[in-house]
Amino acid sequence: MAVIMRRPFGYSKVDKEDPDEKIHRRAQFLIYKVLEKADESKRRPSYLRLRIRKLKVKIGKRLTRLRKTMLLSLCAARVCVGKQFSCRLKTCKRLFSRGERTASLTLPPLLN
Repeated sequence: MAVIMRRPFGYSKVDKEDPDEKIHRRAQFLIYKVLEKADESKRRPSYLRLRIRKLKVKIGKRLTRLRKTMLLSLCAARVCVGKQFSCRLKTCKRLFSRGERTASLTLPPLLN
């Protein structure tokens, strides 16, 4: 142990620090780190972040376009189904209305 103490970079006993001073030094260090990080982010924007943003915008545009086309196709399908239904309903009405007329004409009148 004595050999270590004789060296120029040997261990030496450090006086205990005041707890308030220790807290103050730690706070200064943390403030310094936060400011350093803020300066670093202002200096050079991350190219990865820019690429991710552009990709998100692209995906968002494609999703909105897909949603619009889906809504349009659903609307068109509803219109088409509605037209088919109305056409079939009209033909059924025509068939039944003709059947009633012919049936009433062929039956003899009850009260004459």
